[in-house]
Amino acid sequence: MNDSGEGAGHTGPSRRKDARRNKETLLDAAAAVFVTAGVEAPVRDIAAKAGVGVGTIYRHFPTRADLIVAVYRHQVDACAEAGPALLASSATPYAALRQWIGLFVDFLVTKHGLAGVLRSDNAGFDTLHAYFLDRLLPVCTELLDAAAAAGEIHSDVEAYTLMRGVGNLCAGAESDDRYDARRLVDLLVTGLSASR
Repeated sequence: MNDSGEGAGHTGPSRRKDARRNKETLLDAAAAVFVTAGVEAPVRDIAAKAGVGVGTIYRHFPTRADLIVAVYRHQVDACAEAGPALLASSATPYAALRQWIGLFVDFLVTKHGLAGVLRSDNAGFDTLHAYFLDRLLPVCTELLDAAAAAGEIHSDVEAYTLMRGVGNLCAGAESDDRYDARRLVDLLVTGLSASR
């Protein structure tokens, strides 16, 4: 151990970045496992997917509920951050909107399983739902406004209505293999086009 203090200013931020990245890796792995195996999947499966030991997961998330809440928040944040990035990098605002809705659908497929587990804690669920709306409604509004300003979609579409409609279309996806929520959402988003 180096007691001289050399490099101490460099290890703090670097360690925090590494810890943050490791936690994000765990959350991404948990989300992927939840999608394929449900939220009751064994912690060892999540650890294997993340390439860490089971103890590492429990160090970050002492209970399954802690992990589920963290996955939910992480996915909301990722979806929220994707909106402006897509708007900046896509060929058109409508293309950005379509891509973002695809990410939103990916999130919703996982969210339904998470929400089912969290419903037993009404206060906690309400807090998370408020977080979901606070983070994602402004992003969806920004994408819709940009596409409407470009004349690509009808201007009377509200973010809440669109997100609620997408959510309703995704509601049966996890319980029926023949139900293609993505196809229905694609038809919905196609219907927004001003050229239709």
